[in-house]
Amino acid sequence: MTDLASKVCAACNGDLPRLTDHDIKKYQAKLDPAWTLDDQNMSLTREFTFKGFAKATYTANLAAFISDREGHHADIAFGWGYCKVTFTSHELGGLSENDFICAAKIDRALE
Repeated sequence: MTDLASKVCAACNGDLPRLTDHDIKKYQAKLDPAWTLDDQNMSLTREFTFKGFAKATYTANLAAFISDREGHHADIAFGWGYCKVTFTSHELGGLSENDFICAAKIDRALE
């Protein structure tokens, strides 16, 4: 598997393969351990905590920028002291490689 952060998201029109649980675990191992899966392996989430509002806003903007550039948009919630970023492939009803590519790009940008 190549470095996820250097990959580009594929156009998703509902025709990408939905990842199996086995593949999800392999991809998750390539990410920062703070990324978590929901109970049904349908979404990938990372919550960042801060001691203020500005860094939460900057992180939300970074996640939005990366998501938009990749054409694979995250669900982002933020406020004083937190930013929560969630990826899922809505068209597939689960996770695709695109979700992990975007997560890896966020990890790299925050290193």
